Amino acid sequence: MRTLETLSGGEWVTTGEWIDVHDPADVRAPIARVPALPAKDVTRAYDHAERAFAVWKRTSPFERARILTDAARLIRDRVEEIAADVTAENGKTLAEATGETLKAADFLEYYAGLARQGYGTLLHDVRPNHRTHTQREPIGVILVISPWNDPLITPARKLAPLLAAGNTAVFKPATETPLSGLHFARALHDAGLPAGVLNVVTGRTSELEEALLDDPRITGITFTGSNAVGNRIRRRLADRNVRFQGELGGKNASVVLKDADLPTAARAVVAASFGQAGQRCTATSRVIVEQPVYEEFTRLLVLEAEKLKVGPGSDPSTTLCPLSSPKQRDSVLADLAKAVEQGAVVLTGGRADTEGDHAHGCYVLPTVLADVTPETAIWREEVFGPVVVVRAVDDFDAAVDAVNDSDFGLAAAVFTRDLGNAYRFADEAECGQIAVNTTTPGWDVHLPFGGFRDSGTAYKEQGEEVLRFSTRVKTVAINIGAPERARG
Repeated sequence: MRTLETLSGGEWVTTGEWIDVHDPADVRAPIARVPALPAKDVTRAYDHAERAFAVWKRTSPFERARILTDAARLIRDRVEEIAADVTAENGKTLAEATGETLKAADFLEYYAGLARQGYGTLLHDVRPNHRTHTQREPIGVILVISPWNDPLITPARKLAPLLAAGNTAVFKPATETPLSGLHFARALHDAGLPAGVLNVVTGRTSELEEALLDDPRITGITFTGSNAVGNRIRRRLADRNVRFQGELGGKNASVVLKDADLPTAARAVVAASFGQAGQRCTATSRVIVEQPVYEEFTRLLVLEAEKLKVGPGSDPSTTLCPLSSPKQRDSVLADLAKAVEQGAVVLTGGRADTEGDHAHGCYVLPTVLADVTPETAIWREEVFGPVVVVRAVDDFDAAVDAVNDSDFGLAAAVFTRDLGNAYRFADEAECGQIAVNTTTPGWDVHLPFGGFRDSGTAYKEQGEEVLRFSTRVKTVAINIGAPERARG
């Protein structure tokens, strides 16, 4: 079993306590261990970040861009090693882990490019002989809390823009999946990131929450995870001038209209629902189908789901990986049992897979449910597993109403050949991400990302929009004086 160190103040450090990391394909023996830092080391990480900010914010944007570009190159050079660890600690297929690793490099390269651009605008001034502009500046020390489902790409999405803009960070990876975040930190460290700009806190969140959240030097917190935790953070910040960027829950819907290409829609919904075993923030978990094509579409959906091969992520033939932990597996199974008690009908799946080599893993079969009402819990609550629920509606308007009848508003898709309905759906669906004839997941690095209502906060991630979170705007007016009259 490997023993890893964590990055703090530019040094790779350890402690006397450890956290074991397990492979969800077989949880019997740990695959690695990382330091379980005590609260005092969290405070020390903030010390390092505060000191580093004074230097990093004045570092040339071109030097920041160079470091991010070099880190991206190192990640690409190490793609096989990194992807293998993403699969080992998270469970996702090697193909998914490889894609995640390469996308993390994309984030670094994209924000390296933005670091080279000026963040500001030249403005007209009513006063004579004045030149006025805005400029964007880093806000300071930012706490980054990332989840276990995308353990590499989420840190990349959060850290790349804030570092490019001149902020420093204390980064808390998920307890279940710390290896991926440490790979990201090592690439930046090896690329020459100055000491203290990035500090990684590995440890048990329950033991570190006060030290992580209550440090007075925090200027912003970016968090991806559950609504329960996100709301707890929000309440904790209520009387403090600390920005909060939250990417929280979702109950994403795909709408299949009667004029849709049904085989294409079925394949897309299966990809959106069961990729990463449904453990994506943008995974489709509700399917709303116009009544005339409900029976045929449901038949195709079940056929496509049953083609998936359940297995360990390290097996190249696997197309449905295990869930990321025994806790998550048991949570999904409890949601399924509750759904059946409330009248849902299992069209396929609906249980754990414990056959043969899967006996010691976190496997749940791909599941399609039907015969639910808008009040059924599994129709309204996030499951975060390989489960999709199908319901028929009468027409387009009813489909949009069903999409919007949710506490969440992250992503939605519509499948149709009617361009008018496509645009109407884009206008009327109350979600931050809208897809037409494609999957609810799959948003590239330059595309603003985030949800409405309980799915998140006003600060978007990705693209240039994220700079609204990680920078502040200063307005500067300069009286250049009356120009002297030219002499002949």
